[in-house]
Amino acid sequence: MSYEIVSPFVEFDFMRRALVGALALALSGAPVGVFLLLRRMSLMGDAMAHAILPGAALGYLAFGLSLGAMTAGGMAAGLAVALAAGVVARATTLREDASLAAFYLLSLAAGVVLISARGSNVDLMRVLFGSVLALDDATLMLLAAVSTITLVGLALIFRPLAVETVDPGFLRSVGGRGSVAHLAFLALLVANLVAGFHALGTLLAVGLMILPAATARLWCVDMTAMIATAMATGVAASLSGLSLSYNFGWPTGPTIILAAGAIYAVSLVLGRAGGVRRGRTHRKGTRHD
Repeated sequence: MSYEIVSPFVEFDFMRRALVGALALALSGAPVGVFLLLRRMSLMGDAMAHAILPGAALGYLAFGLSLGAMTAGGMAAGLAVALAAGVVARATTLREDASLAAFYLLSLAAGVVLISARGSNVDLMRVLFGSVLALDDATLMLLAAVSTITLVGLALIFRPLAVETVDPGFLRSVGGRGSVAHLAFLALLVANLVAGFHALGTLLAVGLMILPAATARLWCVDMTAMIATAMATGVAASLSGLSLSYNFGWPTGPTIILAAGAIYAVSLVLGRAGGVRRGRTHRKGTRHD
């Protein structure tokens, strides 16, 4: 059994590339997902994942399947939507989540129309669901660079970001630069979504952020432990998802996300910090008291 899991990565170069790319996404996306979860921005992450599509589509229309053009377009579109949603929330009666929902629907529709106008159904499916088994050297370098920048960046802003997440009022009272940390965090979020877009597609790019983070929250209370658990969950989901995809012929990106979902489902029941089992134990203890 262990040989069947390991052998594809030993025998095939494309499987090793896929594993390296998925691990890079898991290691950088998991801590970003933890902060998204704790800051109650999970749906914003999903909206931002769709928001990058029209920018990537414009890059595709201008230069074809160019890594640089689609990356630059996706980054620009993601940051533009984040800023636009904030402006709309401050200038109108709409809350930021409502404006983000509107922008994400428009972005998704516009991106699909733009790609369909010139490309084929294959190109559209590649953009929507990714091509993790076809990662080239340039894409792997991009994923590795984003992962490195994210981990270094989070280390630099960890303290103000963590304090703002737990107690934003206290950070403001001591003159902390919470807004700077927040903007830096949004930039790292967009960078990870664009990187995930190249491997998992715009529909699944946020999967290796949110599912491992939600799983970690069910097991841990401490923030650093949550980040470590989320990273481990993302790595396990990447390895098992790729192996299942190879052995059963399932689509690779969705299988990785389903593997993360399976770990999350088990954690919903058994998680010691927030699962169903803990809830029942707590209620029994309360009645006994």
